[in-house]
Amino acid sequence: MTDLLRVVVWGTGNVGLPAIRAVVANPALELSGVVVSNPAKVGLDAGVLAGIGPTGVLASDDIDAMLASKPDAVVYTASGDFRPIEAITDVLRCLGAGCNVVSPSIYPLYHPASAPPELMEYVNGACAHGESTMFASGIDPGWALDLLPMVLSGVAGSIDEIRMQEIFNYATYHAPDAVRDLVGFGTPLDRLPPMLEETALQTVWGSMVRLVADAMGVTLDEVTTWTDRLPLAATVEVDGMGTFHEGTQGAMRFEVRGMVDGKARIVAEHVTRIIDDIAPDWPMAPAGRQGAHRVIVSGRPNIEVTICADDGNGNSAEGGNATAAGRLVHSIPAVVAAAPGVITTLDLPIIVGRGLFS
Repeated sequence: MTDLLRVVVWGTGNVGLPAIRAVVANPALELSGVVVSNPAKVGLDAGVLAGIGPTGVLASDDIDAMLASKPDAVVYTASGDFRPIEAITDVLRCLGAGCNVVSPSIYPLYHPASAPPELMEYVNGACAHGESTMFASGIDPGWALDLLPMVLSGVAGSIDEIRMQEIFNYATYHAPDAVRDLVGFGTPLDRLPPMLEETALQTVWGSMVRLVADAMGVTLDEVTTWTDRLPLAATVEVDGMGTFHEGTQGAMRFEVRGMVDGKARIVAEHVTRIIDDIAPDWPMAPAGRQGAHRVIVSGRPNIEVTICADDGNGNSAEGGNATAAGRLVHSIPAVVAAAPGVITTLDLPIIVGRGLFS
């Protein structure tokens, strides 16, 4: 019988909790630890935290003990949005200690070739020292922007453009600070939110455009960005989010475009609202859905695939986070088997949900 791979989940937020459930469900993996930062969670059973019943694995804030236990892999889900240096430091620590890492938190590592050279020097050094491997992915950025368009391209006849879309109502996203402070909802239109800054668009979504171009053998002339924002026509109250005032940002849209000969060939597009009835002429999720991810391959034939996820309670954002967790967790056997270093979707075999039928 093949030994199970021992896995630690670091973080119990929007991705960490479904990651715990995915590890427990995967017959090739064993949940060996959970790292938390909230003292109130220390000592609680990981399964109880994740809503699946006791597992016998208790949450801990002792990182030294976790690393000393030599897990095969760490699913690092602690946010890097507000603490990028700390997240990178945590990941380097794991890699240097010999733990393979899968994570959605370090955006530059989604496309190592375009990551800052200084960062890659540190990460490659940690991987070499620990003989470990790093795989960064999520949903958007992540599999909806790299794996899905790559698969669809393989059934096309000819391609004019590949467009990857996220269309969401962010009132459903359980991160109010990020919705306001990063994405900019409820802030004045004369204040550019961090998510729409050129550096952020190029680092987070430009990396996806470049990765798809690599897969397609396309040499991009440049990657450009375009943004648009609309104000709320009236003040609204959003459950769990609070008040969003008239005249502040109520919808935003951007495109990150991979250009060839003056034409957009590979496009990552976001259409995001805080209420459903704003910007009705912009792309919409399917009726009755709070959000969706969509890939459109324009050419012959035209191909369109829309993904709507639900983690059991009708919340599309939670469903999307669960798929990000699943992508990372179920890739662990392939990541552990890979050579040391930073890998991408292009380096992985097809990941299937072997053994997940219950």
